[in-house]
Amino acid sequence: MSVVTRFAPSPTGFLHIGGARTALFNWLFTRHHGGRFLLRIEDTDRKRSTQEAVDAILDGLTWLGLDWDGEPVYQFQQQGRHAEVAYQMLEAGHAYRCYCSTEELQAMRERAKAEKRPLRYDGTWRDRDPSEAPAGVDPVIRLKAPQTGETVIEDRVQGRVTVQNAELDDMVLLRADGSPTYMLSVVVDDHDMGITHVIRGDDHLNNAFRQAQVFRAMGWGLPEFAHIPLIYGPDGAKLSKRHGALGVDAYRDMGMLPEAMRNYLLRLGWGHGDDEIIATAEAVAWFDLEGVGRSPSRFDMAKLTNLNGHYLRQADDDRLVALTVARLEGAHGLTVDETGRARLLAGMAGLKERAKDLVELAENSLFYVRDGAQPLSDKAAKLLDADGRTNLAALAQTLAKLEPWEEATLEAAVRAQAEAAGVKLGKVAQPLRAALTGSNASPGLFEVMRILGREETLARLAGQA
Repeated sequence: MSVVTRFAPSPTGFLHIGGARTALFNWLFTRHHGGRFLLRIEDTDRKRSTQEAVDAILDGLTWLGLDWDGEPVYQFQQQGRHAEVAYQMLEAGHAYRCYCSTEELQAMRERAKAEKRPLRYDGTWRDRDPSEAPAGVDPVIRLKAPQTGETVIEDRVQGRVTVQNAELDDMVLLRADGSPTYMLSVVVDDHDMGITHVIRGDDHLNNAFRQAQVFRAMGWGLPEFAHIPLIYGPDGAKLSKRHGALGVDAYRDMGMLPEAMRNYLLRLGWGHGDDEIIATAEAVAWFDLEGVGRSPSRFDMAKLTNLNGHYLRQADDDRLVALTVARLEGAHGLTVDETGRARLLAGMAGLKERAKDLVELAENSLFYVRDGAQPLSDKAAKLLDADGRTNLAALAQTLAKLEPWEEATLEAAVRAQAEAAGVKLGKVAQPLRAALTGSNASPGLFEVMRILGREETLARLAGQA
């Protein structure tokens, strides 16, 4: 059997972090089996669905590197097909027209509430003759669900899950205006798209029982179900806005790399021994549904940030330069010229060792792309006291004629200046760092001097004189 999975978000908001993990699990399972990963936009809620949300979902998946096969399917465009199936079920006796008014349904709910029974439709029109239908009432079409026995789901994550059919009522398939309900649309689309495995959050587990009844009423084979536990916040409560950024776009803005997000989301509910750092190629090779746990996972921003730092250090320098320049020109409003790009590339190995995300990397890179005297942090300003400036002025005279301009000779010159002044190396090196970078912390000082070059180094020292 060729595996076909789908990710089916509703475009009523951005790509939630939980949805991103669901997409990742589907993608990995499909790529592991050499199958097809399809994308379906479930946009039947016309009032809440927006093109902005659709674009955000597509952009988020693309950034994460979760490529889908073929063109996205838009559920709303399939409404005619969904209605057609409802009428087929009606013709076959697996569905019926219900003429209950809104008032009758409300009274039904109130009786059930008063009697402390579940709020379910009581089957008023299940076996009534349509000739008894009241005039001027547009009926809904309901599933004639089995009333005895049980519906069983053999779930690849949750195991065997059973519900008594007496607990399920005759759900609506077509509304009075002829529009299909979500439950019907999902089943028809999954069948027509040839979906073999439905991998989704366990908040859909109850839906699976009702959807299974539609599959069986139509004589269609069920896909295999795998309902994965939800993601919880650090406090053990269901992940919500109060836990921080939830959209994939927010994590990108926070400077996360997509490979780090993939690795972190993979480990939220799936494991491979004690492995924490799992490259995408390994994830594709190793992923299986048996490795998905049944307990909710807890989102931990500190772990994500640490993991991101690992991938940042492993990333290609040219790629990081491009990402850094984009942030410097966007968030910081700078124009980075070829000289700035060359300095960033030369210094990237030292920069990325000291950063945990792209935001921090860009901020730490500012001194390489801004010429002349650098704005000083409070700590850097304190280093440039009278003694510090005196030592730098003397050092500048030595640097002006130093040959060759290499890290070894630069270090020797700074040490010689400290010895001549009768002070420890830090009393010269730290003011020098402050003058060159505007900070009290940076990559290796002599590496920075080499990359800036003689002319720029002397210009920065003169600017702080």
